Amino acid sequence: MDGWAERRTSFGSVAADYAALRPGYPGDAVAFLLGDRPRRVLDLGAGTGLLTEVLLAAGHEVVAVDRAEPMLDQLRARLPQVVTATGGAEAIPLPSGDVDAVVAGQAAHWFEPVPAAAELRRVLRPGGVIGFLWNTRDERVPWVRALGELLAAEARDHEADQSVVDRFAAALPATVQTFGSGTVQQLPPEQVVAGIGTRSYVATMDDAGRSRFLDRVRALLATHPDTAGRARVELPYVTRAYRLTPR
Repeated sequence: MDGWAERRTSFGSVAADYAALRPGYPGDAVAFLLGDRPRRVLDLGAGTGLLTEVLLAAGHEVVAVDRAEPMLDQLRARLPQVVTATGGAEAIPLPSGDVDAVVAGQAAHWFEPVPAAAELRRVLRPGGVIGFLWNTRDERVPWVRALGELLAAEARDHEADQSVVDRFAAALPATVQTFGSGTVQQLPPEQVVAGIGTRSYVATMDDAGRSRFLDRVRALLATHPDTAGRARVELPYVTRAYRLTPR
């Protein structure tokens, strides 16, 4: 298994921490993607249901699909009313024309654009939309920037960027509209460390390497002037939402 494939399938090993420690998604970003009328929505790469939860709160009917059964187990425990299925973007386990929208939170960079685009078009009803969201740490904040610099060598090629959306827009093809929002987590420093442990590039390290790496994160939080001695810290995120409308 190559490194990208190993990382894409690594999340089951950290499912419980992922559910507890990853940030959710702001409601205004979901409203931008889907509008204000209820829709039948596929949450693709749904993981533990962080985006699913926001979709339900907005009144949508949700089908959740993910590759990792341990992640879906977390979702089922928290949101038992949601229909779930195991599968990936390149072979979506739904019938054709089944949903009004497909959304993916923190997941589209793991999809292969050409086969996934064909599947997205297949499962969408006429007039359907596709929404991609990513939370990224807000490195305008000094301690968060220092954290990003510490993580950068290991996180290379991990975070999504405009090129992911561009590849899907070309493959579908689709027009793209964008929206910015944000969210903030308030966490004890040790939960910040544990949250970094749910990142794919950390989850795939051997035990000794992971321990050394997380100790460096722990040391930064203990010594940076903005976080040293704090019982809780604020970890801000920028949320970027992309609505793709197939042509």
